[in-house]
Amino acid sequence: MSIIDDEGVSNTSGNEHFQDIVDTRLSRRNFLTGGLATAAAVSLSGVEALLNAVPAAAQEIEEAEDTDVRGEGRGGQRPMLGFESVAVSSADEIVVPKGYTAEVLIAWGDPVSNGPAFKQDASNTAEEQARQWGMHNDGIVYFPIVRSQRGLIVQNNEYTDDGLLFPDGVNNWTAEKTKKSLNAHGVSIIEVAKRIGFHFDLGRRRGKWDVVRPSRFARRITGMTPIDIGGPAAGDSRLVTSDDPTGTRVRGTLNNCAMGYTPWGTYLACEENFNGYFRKNGPQTTMEKRYGITAAGFGYLWHTTDKRFRVDEEPNEPNRFGWVVEIDPFKPHSTPVKRTALGRLKHEGAWVQEARNGRVVVYMGDDERNEYIYGAVEKSGVRPPVRGGWSKRQGAV
Repeated sequence: MSIIDDEGVSNTSGNEHFQDIVDTRLSRRNFLTGGLATAAAVSLSGVEALLNAVPAAAQEIEEAEDTDVRGEGRGGQRPMLGFESVAVSSADEIVVPKGYTAEVLIAWGDPVSNGPAFKQDASNTAEEQARQWGMHNDGIVYFPIVRSQRGLIVQNNEYTDDGLLFPDGVNNWTAEKTKKSLNAHGVSIIEVAKRIGFHFDLGRRRGKWDVVRPSRFARRITGMTPIDIGGPAAGDSRLVTSDDPTGTRVRGTLNNCAMGYTPWGTYLACEENFNGYFRKNGPQTTMEKRYGITAAGFGYLWHTTDKRFRVDEEPNEPNRFGWVVEIDPFKPHSTPVKRTALGRLKHEGAWVQEARNGRVVVYMGDDERNEYIYGAVEKSGVRPPVRGGWSKRQGAV
């Protein structure tokens, strides 16, 4: 396990472990017969919620930019797919069931719209990377437009392999390299469309998805993108830095792992192991110990050229990461918002459900070992959900 993978343990409390709770309350037999069935039901309801989450507001996406084009989902109206399982394999290749194919839709460095082409020697600049698909994909959501023949793909770019990001790897580190590595992090948004054609190998018609270029929706949100801080922590003195004396706007989002989506058609990127980008050489505070801010970090060299990653000089900068970030993919000029009401932790997903009384409930997990599962409940609900993001809802989580 690499230093990037091994997050270690920051929670040294004597609190009851989640596994102990499971072992106490459920027998293995009951878990397999009842628990997994419940999990499957929750999983299916989540898929149905995704497909139904984005109501139709236009027939053509070529209309004016302020037109809402969220498509209408059709979840729950089709039978589940049946397919023959594939054999266990350690081969370094993608294996799919009989009758299926796998194709690359977009790869690191490909332009998300009319951006610059990827250079095979990895010599693209930091500015070019800011218009190209990021590195190391993680959480992904598809937002349909117009009967799901066209839509938006939003995906997290969790981390970078800086040895591959540059022609000479991590040697001769510069400020330009720091910026490019930051720009390869974050979230990528593309527009896709299905092209129907005949697949001769399969002997049937099939839909092939292509990236739409140019697209007014395509954008990158990187480790350098201005992002608002919203919710109860906005303006708190612990979020104030030399770059942001108000504590209300941060540069970038980092280490987004899993994700979520809302009933009003926005995307939730979840900041996970943010601590590894920072270096702290002096004595650790209690909070820094709890979040794992150390002198070693994960091996990134950003701190050598950008002081905001040197915690001894910018002690509050790490506090501006570890949040859930809400992004409206249908408004490409909108500013993402870090929703501090959902807490600061190493987020592994934010799964949103609307209760019968109209309140929104968000379930989240902390990815680090020996951590917790969280639930956040909105104080007051709105029926129906309002498109345009959390700020348009009455009440707070």
